[in-house]
Amino acid sequence: MKKALKIIAVAIGAVALLIAAAAFYFNIKGIPNYEVNAPDITVDATPERVARGEYLVNQTCVICHMGKDGKLSGTLMEDDPGFGTWYAANITQHPEAGIGKYTDGELMYLLRTGIKRDGQFAPSFMPRLNLISDEDLKSIIAYLRSDAPRVQPSEIKQPPHEPTLLAKVVCNLAMKPLPYPEAEITAPSKSDEVAYGKYLADGTMMCYMCHSASFETVDEVVPENSQGYFGGGNMVSNPQNRADGAPSANLTMHREHGLGNWTEEQFANAVRFGQGADGQGLSTAMPKFTLMTDEDISAIWAYLQTVPVIENKVVAEASGQ
Repeated sequence: MKKALKIIAVAIGAVALLIAAAAFYFNIKGIPNYEVNAPDITVDATPERVARGEYLVNQTCVICHMGKDGKLSGTLMEDDPGFGTWYAANITQHPEAGIGKYTDGELMYLLRTGIKRDGQFAPSFMPRLNLISDEDLKSIIAYLRSDAPRVQPSEIKQPPHEPTLLAKVVCNLAMKPLPYPEAEITAPSKSDEVAYGKYLADGTMMCYMCHSASFETVDEVVPENSQGYFGGGNMVSNPQNRADGAPSANLTMHREHGLGNWTEEQFANAVRFGQGADGQGLSTAMPKFTLMTDEDISAIWAYLQTVPVIENKVVAEASGQ
């Protein structure tokens, strides 16, 4: 009996030592680095691309990257006891504080894979634009290079991230960069409203990320495989108003818990103005896409009609939703 207890004690000690060694290793290693294989691309910044890029950036990037100076100089993005403190980067044209030194190819590579020009991995707090078309991605880059006031150099430099040990382990073992596409990605024709709506909801606006069950179970490669795809319930907050967090709404056509009894006009008011079907304001955790076109809203609405219905009653834990 004593021998057996001794063996068990030794085994437990060995496991504890291995765990301690692993923790020490990941704590020292930190956020991993990867090889950079950026394509040799120079984006032709046509007026059409700049205009399209401004539209896309104002629907997406500004949500996290809008700074207090009115430029895309970044802000606090995540402050979680378990995962640490993370900041949205300065993406103005400043050569040191921002992305001024990035080549167009390096920006393409970062936005597709999550790998920065120095090789460091950008955890998936920063969504990877792996489903967006090449043309739309080039339009975003054209806008970031433009004379638009929001992207002019800002000297604001965000503090270094403060990842916890858990975050370091997850970034090394679970979160991985996405592969750079081997072939050109094109957007569906706008004449195919459902297909184009899916492209917007999954590829450009990435609505599914917030409106699925959890950020931890979203599938960036095949969004439809995300747990609770468009069924809502994921806790979200607006970086510009972090105190107002709320679970995301069920956007499937469930007649009681989703949008099944909504009209397209009510959906448009929710998207643009943060107004629910009952006329009440939604939580600011739902950004207001005031510039979204009728065409895009109609396409997303058409696609949502085809998403499998999920019976998920979302109970708001904060104001709105």
